[in-house]
Amino acid sequence: MAKKAETISLVDTFSEFKELKNIDRPTMVSVLEESFRNVLAKMFGTDENYDVIINPDKGDFEIWRNRQIVEDDALEDENMQITLTEAHKIDPDFEIGEEVTDEVHFADFGRRAVLNLRQTLASKILELQKDSLYNRFIERIGQIVSAEVYQIWKKEILLLDDENNEMLLPKTEQIPSDFFRKGESVRAVVERVENKSNNPKIILSRTSPVFLERLFELEVPEIHEGLILIRKVARIPGERAKVAVESYDERIDPVGACVGVKGARIHGIVRELRNENIDVINYTSNINLFIQRSLSPAKISSIRLDEANKKAEVFLKPEEVSLAIGKGGMNIKLASMLTGYTIDVFRETDEMEDDDIYLDEFKDEIDEWVIDALKKIGCDTARNVLAIPRDELIEKADLEENTVDEVLKILKYEFEE
Repeated sequence: MAKKAETISLVDTFSEFKELKNIDRPTMVSVLEESFRNVLAKMFGTDENYDVIINPDKGDFEIWRNRQIVEDDALEDENMQITLTEAHKIDPDFEIGEEVTDEVHFADFGRRAVLNLRQTLASKILELQKDSLYNRFIERIGQIVSAEVYQIWKKEILLLDDENNEMLLPKTEQIPSDFFRKGESVRAVVERVENKSNNPKIILSRTSPVFLERLFELEVPEIHEGLILIRKVARIPGERAKVAVESYDERIDPVGACVGVKGARIHGIVRELRNENIDVINYTSNINLFIQRSLSPAKISSIRLDEANKKAEVFLKPEEVSLAIGKGGMNIKLASMLTGYTIDVFRETDEMEDDDIYLDEFKDEIDEWVIDALKKIGCDTARNVLAIPRDELIEKADLEENTVDEVLKILKYEFEE
């Protein structure tokens, strides 16, 4: 009975191994054979004279031992040799020096050998599972996963996906207003995969800008298809975000496509992010214009750039300053994150407003396309233009030298006594 129980135990081991997912057939066969050979080597000092045949489809195995026939009084190693008398019991035609191959049953080696094999297999299976888990999820970094809340702790939440893979959502990676119950489904992005001491940990995030990008890809077909590109993302999780988008098709309005009719597309993203307010703006490589757009809904009067130190001084009318800064400084902080520039806001003085003249007032003397080019670099007024060096105007506004000289001549004339 004992041997039968051990045999059933081995079959169960194979059945368990055969059902494992994400382990390819050659690897499975190799690990099984290696495990048997390890146990045989421990028992007999060598496994060289054994043939191990694995049948993964059937979930069983065969072990064949090869021994050389020797005289009855010359037997030195029962594992490597067999006497002529014993060989004749198998086949009377055997002669000294020939090799006898006979099948052995692993369960006959005893309970200890069977237990040793199960422990060896269990260890290797666990190691394979860990390697497989790490390799699969290291390739999924930046992708959205959906998992169920299994356990809630103070500093993190343990989640399980459909394949019972464990994932961690730290408190630091949760939106401040996130609240989850056991059994609830959670969406997040794979932030990183740690692998200390061959113990992989899958870390998720709901605060990462990448999570917001992936949500847009799910909700906006044009982004998924590559017609619209997300160029920059800045987030204050659960509060506000700014997303800069660009279209490769002139017929597509990237902002309109992302927002959707009556905000239909963006509403789902906002709900997922706990009512995070999302501003979608048109991306541009023109840094002056990009800073203006990033400070929306505030309207900028002029900008002074220090590109070497990535700094921008922004001038606004008094009533626009609070809009530019935003509640708790949120708008200007996001604009700085989005553009990569440290932005300082300055209030225009009343004297400057009274003295200055909007460029639109010069439409009779300056071509409209020239005025538009100047506006794109943050110059809405005459003094804005005059405050910028001539060479910088030529370079930034992409205007001819004689055009800039003519503009400066017209504007300066207005302020001469």
